[in-house]
Amino acid sequence: MTTTLATVQRPLLPLLLALSGAHFLNDLISSMIPATYPLLKEAYRLDFVQVGLITVAFQVTASLLQPIVGFLTDRKQWPYAMVVGMGATLVGLFLLASATQYATVLVSASLIGLGSAVFHPEATRMERHAAAGQQGFAQGVFQIGGHAGIAVGPLLAAVIVVPYGLTSIAWMSVVALLAMVVMAWTGARYAEMRSAQVSAGRSRPAAPTQSVLPGRRVLMAMTVLVLLLMSKNAYTATFTNYYTFYLMERFGVTLQLSQFMLFLYLVVGALGVIVGGVLGDRFGRLGVIWLSILGTLPFALLLPYANLFWTGALSVLISFIIASAFSSILIYAIDLVPHRVGMVGGLFYGLSFGLGGVAAAALGVLADQIGIVAMFKHAAWLPALGLLTFFLPRTPHERA
Repeated sequence: MTTTLATVQRPLLPLLLALSGAHFLNDLISSMIPATYPLLKEAYRLDFVQVGLITVAFQVTASLLQPIVGFLTDRKQWPYAMVVGMGATLVGLFLLASATQYATVLVSASLIGLGSAVFHPEATRMERHAAAGQQGFAQGVFQIGGHAGIAVGPLLAAVIVVPYGLTSIAWMSVVALLAMVVMAWTGARYAEMRSAQVSAGRSRPAAPTQSVLPGRRVLMAMTVLVLLLMSKNAYTATFTNYYTFYLMERFGVTLQLSQFMLFLYLVVGALGVIVGGVLGDRFGRLGVIWLSILGTLPFALLLPYANLFWTGALSVLISFIIASAFSSILIYAIDLVPHRVGMVGGLFYGLSFGLGGVAAAALGVLADQIGIVAMFKHAAWLPALGLLTFFLPRTPHERA
């Protein structure tokens, strides 16, 4: 028997798990790009600025398009848009595997970014419909797939791409095709849910159709959230883009060992995001935002002075603590303007990609000028911007 939205009392786990699986596959492919940076740097004789520009090509494409996709699908939903987006990712993979010049690498990164731009706004809307009120838990399940994909990407790069070369990236087309199948299933399931809702006469209470706070306070809160997201993503970019270089230069480890340590950093984040989501449902988003960003600061300041063992241990703690920040920021933002789920989801995912890209390029410039180790020492102060959480108002959801 078909379950309608009107009768749902608990989160729809099959749909949430499928969305999480699609998120895993999408982000696994995306994370292959920074994981191949050492090979690309050597093959094309790139400096750190050019390495950062590859990230810019991927993330700025996603950044610019995601809010547009979210706005359009708020007005006219298209459940199968994710499949089309993954098709662009598939083309990008083949281009990256066969690239003979740096410009082609930038184009392929842009196409892979296009796939992510289409995926995240629609997936966020589907996840919110399937959450049945448990937004933190649902967002945590969805995010854990992305974090796991980001963690597995560098590991696959170490096992496949490093030994067999850049042309082996074409093998990831199998992952893209599997993702298209999963996305087609989730699109069909969501379309069925929407049809059931319409046929039931929308017996479930309608979602809010306006902001929960006055416009000026919403604008102030959104500005603070963007700054918090900037601090979180800028600091995270030091790990996702340059952690392997840092480990090899500071401790003289092999490329494979540095990528394994990056894998540990990323996979722990998958656990942190689900814990943060559950805590957000129980205690509110503001407390989680406080802890997830500002709580990272002491460990970040210690890391540049630690030996290899404690560098690995501190990076794991940092990853666990900071991982819950994005889901809490996103849910808090959607609660501010609940009638614009797709646009807000696209905006914040887009900002997440774009700010990460800009930060990667800026950190690359800094690393070229003062060295990768000194850059990590300066970047360690970024989580101090978590103090801005003080200016976030308590929404009706937080007071409840």
